[in-house]
Amino acid sequence: MIESRATHLILVGLPGAGKSTVASLLADRLAIPYVDLDAEIERDAGHSVAQLFALDGEAMFRRREYKATERLRVAPSSVVAPGGGWITQPEVVALLCPPGRIIHLHVTPVTALGRMGNEVGRRPLLVAADPLAALESIAAHRAAAYRTADVVLDTETLSLQELVARAAALASSWGVGVG
Repeated sequence: MIESRATHLILVGLPGAGKSTVASLLADRLAIPYVDLDAEIERDAGHSVAQLFALDGEAMFRRREYKATERLRVAPSSVVAPGGGWITQPEVVALLCPPGRIIHLHVTPVTALGRMGNEVGRRPLLVAADPLAALESIAAHRAAAYRTADVVLDTETLSLQELVARAAALASSWGVGVG
């Protein structure tokens, strides 16, 4: 088995929590790579996440997500923004953690839905008659997994700049992106 030597920072949370935005800014601040796991999967498969769900189903998508995560084991430290369901798969999380560290970007379903705006239709798990009810169900289903994160940052009380600053301070205390 290949051992991971890098400490990746993995940002998890509901769709609309700001994972991609915070991860990109945090990676710039730490001068380490940013990995959008869904974008990696899309590039490898030649289809969008929504198309992959429609063509192959969620189970096949999760296998692709496992393989994409597995490749990170031998990659340098990075800030990773996986899809929202990544955290619910203990076998996938175990590929990077430890030594990887997980930051849960907390957001309520109401706020998340508002932030997504027209993007809701591009989220396969939210294509429903009542997207808010779907998001509330997802939040309830993932709650226990989110509690396994190393730390929680509340995206409703902290500004984007504060989120990045706090995450960078955590990274520094964990020895990520330093020297």
